[in-house]
Amino acid sequence: MPYEVFLAFRYLRSRRRRHLARVTAGLAIIGIAFGVAALIVALALGNGFHDELRDKILSGTAHLTVTRADGQAMPDYHELCERIRRIVGVTSAAPTTYDGAVLTGPTGSSYAVLRGIDSESIPARLELQRTLRQGAATTLFETSIDEHNEPRLPNVVLGSELAKRTGLQLNDVAEIIPASASLVRHAPVYRHVRVAGIFRSGLFEYDSTWIYLSFDRAAIFAGAERAASLISVEVQKVDDVKTVAANVRAQLGSNFTTIDWQEANSQLFTALALERRVGMLLISLVILIAALNITTTLVLVVFERRSDIAILRTMRATPGSILLVFMIEGAVIGAVGSITGVLLGQLACFVGNHYKLVRIPPDVYSIATVPFNSHLRDALLAALVAFLLGLLATIYPAQAAARVRPIDALRENH
Repeated sequence: MPYEVFLAFRYLRSRRRRHLARVTAGLAIIGIAFGVAALIVALALGNGFHDELRDKILSGTAHLTVTRADGQAMPDYHELCERIRRIVGVTSAAPTTYDGAVLTGPTGSSYAVLRGIDSESIPARLELQRTLRQGAATTLFETSIDEHNEPRLPNVVLGSELAKRTGLQLNDVAEIIPASASLVRHAPVYRHVRVAGIFRSGLFEYDSTWIYLSFDRAAIFAGAERAASLISVEVQKVDDVKTVAANVRAQLGSNFTTIDWQEANSQLFTALALERRVGMLLISLVILIAALNITTTLVLVVFERRSDIAILRTMRATPGSILLVFMIEGAVIGAVGSITGVLLGQLACFVGNHYKLVRIPPDVYSIATVPFNSHLRDALLAALVAFLLGLLATIYPAQAAARVRPIDALRENH
């Protein structure tokens, strides 16, 4: 073992005249540990909020949306869907319609969004079935005539918050005023529907506005029978959606345009990324302040060990070796604090997830709880930042030790 390492650990374990130095070293370890833990928890919360929002958004909307450049409906959507499905990276393509509407129930009215689901769109049907809390999704695709040749009211599935706001329950009859048809006729067009189900996606924006109905019925409500307003495309890898979008535009030509999920939510995710960077900077400053206790500790050690330094210099120890001794001592303090902080941070994330400690108003943030998604790279980053700041804090006292002149130290000692 090099003597520099031996002396560094010997000084750390020594109890002779080092009460104040030991206290400051302990405070440095505690401060760094709590700073690292706070940084890990903050990054885990940022990851959790980002991942939760992304998952909720992707579960309710298409990875890629294809529309006509002029905004017109697409009556030839069958052919377009077939062409899109043949593109590499695409898993499904289905026609969809969106239309604004006013929904009226027993206790009031509310703005809503009518979303038409194609009966052949397996991903959309599976997602609706996954989020359904009451009723049955299959009733959306029932024929308009029942077994007695009597006309049947169209079935719809409401978001849970929308149902609560309007006072609608399962099997109630509601009144809908579609925006598109009303604009075409320059007068309100009233449609009556039956509530066949209630869903909860966990994203407040969807739960408070969306109404699912069959694609055919939604097209009729919008006044464009058997025409799609857009085509919803699912891709194999959501992070490669821009490459797939470029291939779709190349295949369909300039008459069509695409919007991927990243573009549609770019402002939200940009704000989250900025918040994450600011949080890292602020907590890094806290770690830096804690690391300054290492400087205090080593200054005290250098003062107490001036005679030892003088003896080492007379034994031909180089200034670089003296500097290395005290830098190793500070690095050990920083490493212990960093490792302790990583363990504390992971424990805090586990407890936070187990008890769902972070609850937020869903009407403001769209989600009710925020999970702590701690990633290994974030824990390593936090530990590395703390270790480097701790190492930086050793430079001044280590240099002061290396500059000690043996004759002056021995004269002061005697």
